[in-house]
Amino acid sequence: MARASTRLPPFLLLLAATCAAVANAQLSENYYGSSCPAALLTIRTTVATAVLLDRRMGASLLRLYFHDCFVQGCDASVLLDDTPSFTGEKGAGPNAGSLRGFEVIDRIKLLLELICPGTVSCADILAVAAHDAVVHLGGPSWTVLLGRRDATTASASLANSDLPGPNSNLNDLLAAFSKKGLSSTDMVALSGGHTIGRAQCQNYRNRIYADTDIDGTFAASLRGDCPQGGGNDGNLAPLDASSPDYFDNSYFSGLLSHRGLLHSDQALYDGGSTDGLVRSYASNNDQFGSDFAAAMVKLGNLGVLTGAYGEIRVNCRAVN
Repeated sequence: MARASTRLPPFLLLLAATCAAVANAQLSENYYGSSCPAALLTIRTTVATAVLLDRRMGASLLRLYFHDCFVQGCDASVLLDDTPSFTGEKGAGPNAGSLRGFEVIDRIKLLLELICPGTVSCADILAVAAHDAVVHLGGPSWTVLLGRRDATTASASLANSDLPGPNSNLNDLLAAFSKKGLSSTDMVALSGGHTIGRAQCQNYRNRIYADTDIDGTFAASLRGDCPQGGGNDGNLAPLDASSPDYFDNSYFSGLLSHRGLLHSDQALYDGGSTDGLVRSYASNNDQFGSDFAAAMVKLGNLGVLTGAYGEIRVNCRAVN
């Protein structure tokens, strides 16, 4: 049976590109240059302090931003707490018990509300914090365009359906990213964000006991902290065992050795269409850094709210 195409119809691709171009035209690198000149420095110093105190926090802030942008766009919807009349995204399957960094965003927002009240959006804080976290851990820099506004809604259902899972195969990943207008190169480059951070046992258990495309010694080294019969679900293992707290291309070298921690990691190098790109990134850190930076710019333009849309939240956890 022929596989159904995952490509969007040309008119939808054109519409998505047009909307992104319109949004991008309203964003600016110097958006807060006069309204809140200390905004970028405040975010940078707070992120640097948080990462200094907890090296995992860099990866957590990057993941928080990705999980926001992949659901409704980069609108800070992921930060909204549940209320008696509102169910947010924090409790969705891909997010529950695993997203971190909310308190760092809260701290930044509190400082900015003291300096320039009602000016800097939570969505922009997330965008800058992700950038600063990557740079602080040795990764590439990119131009962060600003001027996003915050959503007044969130979608737990979209979080459950649109965020790629740890057991995704290559076709799943390509379809999920294509749905957002992101290419296979963007997908592989952004997956390289797993060069920092850790994953919970419950997300890699199946891989270390059931997958056949995994280095045997690597799998055995993980089984002690992640028993097959269950338990220890929250135990952590580095996504990149070589340098889990430094942003480089060693994640891709691990894939060449079949040491991808998650099934979705190894899917990038398993005889499919992205194998060549993985090999290129593994041998050329500059290429990976350049492509990652370009993909982060594209990610940051997804579904942004500007102008009269959305709001500037006073508290990132609740609508005004």
